[in-house]
Amino acid sequence: MSWTAMSTVEGLPLIGGQGRFRSLAQAEGGLAYEICYPAGVASPVHSHDHDSIVYLVSGSLRGTLDGREVTLEAGETIVHPRGVPHSVEATVDSRWVEFKMPLPSKPPIGG
Repeated sequence: MSWTAMSTVEGLPLIGGQGRFRSLAQAEGGLAYEICYPAGVASPVHSHDHDSIVYLVSGSLRGTLDGREVTLEAGETIVHPRGVPHSVEATVDSRWVEFKMPLPSKPPIGG
């Protein structure tokens, strides 16, 4: 499982630099990524055609979910429901596992 540079999410450019990701597993019903953002890197507000469950392994994230400010600390989980606008910013170097289901219709992140 090699790491790939990440510069987009849902076709939109990341803000403040690049992250990295690697695919952990894929099944007919969904997939799992491991994602890392260095401090200060953020996704723009976006939504997608799948649900995402985010488990923060290390670091600290802040962002928005349907217009509300949210924070996530290591060991916590949040759900980004399909179609709901959200954003994510790493306040310190951060690493998380993201489960996406059903299987996205197009690759949701890229280099």
